[in-house]
Amino acid sequence: MTKNKNLHGVHLSRRAALAAVAVSAAALFAFAAPAPSFAEDKSIKVGIMAGEEEDIWRVVASEAAKKGLKIETITFNDYTQPNEALERGELDANAFQHQPYLDNQIKQHGYHIVRVGYTGVWPIGLYTKKYKSVAEIPEGAVLGVPNDPSNEGRALRVLQSEGLIKLKDGTGILATVADVTDNPKKIEIKELDAGIVGRSIDDLDAGIVNTDWALKSGLSPAERIAQEPIADNPYRNFIAVKDENKEADWVKTLVSSYQNETVKAEFDKVYKGTGLSAY
Repeated sequence: MTKNKNLHGVHLSRRAALAAVAVSAAALFAFAAPAPSFAEDKSIKVGIMAGEEEDIWRVVASEAAKKGLKIETITFNDYTQPNEALERGELDANAFQHQPYLDNQIKQHGYHIVRVGYTGVWPIGLYTKKYKSVAEIPEGAVLGVPNDPSNEGRALRVLQSEGLIKLKDGTGILATVADVTDNPKKIEIKELDAGIVGRSIDDLDAGIVNTDWALKSGLSPAERIAQEPIADNPYRNFIAVKDENKEADWVKTLVSSYQNETVKAEFDKVYKGTGLSAY
């Protein structure tokens, strides 16, 4: 009887040992197996401007892929389409604009789009192939400025800071030529599409050109005779998404895939100091 009892105890001990091994193995597997990524199969479309930004976003996409997020970039050649495409759901995000521009777009079109992470800032400048300084700009000169509301106001503020014009007191960042109250050199301000100003520089005495368009137009910093200040610049560009997605995990991954030293190094290489990281 004692022998059977001991045998029964041996069987119990073996079963307990096997059970313990099974539990340990399961626990080890659970610990060793990688946690499934929220974005394991997540793919998104991001609207960007064609050109230099494509080089930047190749690196962003590589960083995002390491975190399980696949980015497909959709390129545009003007500023009017990416927000419309985002609002319609043809894009998941875009990265090309600053807050004054988005504010104006929302006012005009009622978009449900919000900023989620800054990217870079490109100080807008006054370019010319004819003069070495602002002082050399003659009476009656023809100056080009971007014609979209936010960038036109931005351009006019540069002209005012250089003493070429004076704007009405209290004029905000959406100033237009109608707000010019003093024009001592009687300069003609020609409103053109943002992408056209730089390409028309040979036909102008000077023009206010966004830095990205200056690069696309083959203009160099040596041809820039004035520039807006960088400190407290309200024109930092950012990644934007639909309001309903602003707290999504993939959005956090998208922003962190841009805001890192690897992307910053590529940004500095591509823009050669004409643009600055803004986060």
